[in-house]
Amino acid sequence: MDARIRSLVRLRPASASANAAAALAALAALALGGAACRRDEGGGLASHAAGLVQGKVRGRPVLRVESRELHNADFRAYLAAVGAGDKGLPDESLSRLFDRFVDETVLLEAARARGIVLTEDEKKEYLARQAVEATGAADDGGRAGSAPPAGAFDRLLIEKYTFLVVRDTRVDAEEVHAYYEDHKKDFLVKGRVQVSQILVDTEEKAVSVLQRLVRAGEAEFRRIAAGESIGPEASRGGVMGVFQQGDLPADMEKTVFSLEEGRTSQVVESSYGFHIFRLDKRYPPALLEEADAAGEIQRRIMAQKMKDALARHLAGLKDTLSWKIFPENLFFAYQRLDE
Repeated sequence: MDARIRSLVRLRPASASANAAAALAALAALALGGAACRRDEGGGLASHAAGLVQGKVRGRPVLRVESRELHNADFRAYLAAVGAGDKGLPDESLSRLFDRFVDETVLLEAARARGIVLTEDEKKEYLARQAVEATGAADDGGRAGSAPPAGAFDRLLIEKYTFLVVRDTRVDAEEVHAYYEDHKKDFLVKGRVQVSQILVDTEEKAVSVLQRLVRAGEAEFRRIAAGESIGPEASRGGVMGVFQQGDLPADMEKTVFSLEEGRTSQVVESSYGFHIFRLDKRYPPALLEEADAAGEIQRRIMAQKMKDALARHLAGLKDTLSWKIFPENLFFAYQRLDE
C-alpha cells in the first residue's frame, strides 16, 4: 500500500509513504492480530444455521455507522477488494475480516465528516498506478481513464485519513538507544564466512583447475579466478562476499562451512556449472553495533507507535460516532474476539 499513499498528502516528510503503509498494516493487525486462521473442516452447527437463514437476512443491514447502512453484499465486495474472498474461509477468519471492515467503515465516516477528500490528481495517479501494476509496464496503454474497482476510492480515502492520524509519529535517539540496550540479543550476528569461487562450465576443466590449486596460495587463486572463472565475481579475483548460514544453497553451504580458513573445496556441481570454493576468512558471532542496528530499531518502534496511535484514535471515534453491528444478519456465524 505504500506506493498508493506516496502522493496523497502534499508537503509531507519523505518517509510519509512508509509511515502510511505501516499505519494501514497496524489497522489490519488491530482486527486480525488476535485470531488464528484455521479451516473449519466440518462447518459446525452455527455455520450450518447461518447458511439456512442467509436468504432471509440478505436485505438486512450487517453494520450501521451514523445514517449509513451496509449489507452482506458490501462486506463481500470488501473481501474481494482485499483479496480474501469468502470461499473456504473459516468463520473465525471471516469474523476478524469483518472487524477490520467495521473499523475501516468508521474511519471512512470520520474522514467524510472532517471534509477530507481526494483530489482529481490523486485519483488519476491512483488509476495510472493501477494500470501500470496490471500491465507490468510503465506505459499504461490508456487505461488510466478506466473505471476503478468498486470501493477503490473509499479505501484510498481511508489510507489518506489514516496517514493524517499518524503522520506526526516520531522516534528519537533516546528511544532507539533504550530499545537497543533492552533487546541486544535480537542483534547478535551469527558466525559468517568470506567465500571466493572459481566457476567453470565443464567437469574436466574444473579438475584441471583444482590440480593447479593444490599448492597455490591466495594470490594464485585470485589470478586463476580472474583468468578462468565464468562467474560474475571473476573480475574481483573470485570473491563472492560474506555469508552466514542460510544465505547460500544448502549443498554449497555444507561444503563452504566445512572448510578450514584458507582452504579450497573439491569440485561442486550445480545448475550454474562446476565450482571450486575457497574459504577466505571466518568471522565469529558478534553483536551488531547500535549505529548499524538503528534503522531496524527505528522501524520497529515506529510501527508499534503508529499501531497504538491508530488504536487510540479508533477507540475515540467509536465512542463518539453512532455505530452498531448486526452479527445475526451476517452470512456466516460471527465469532467475537472475547468468546
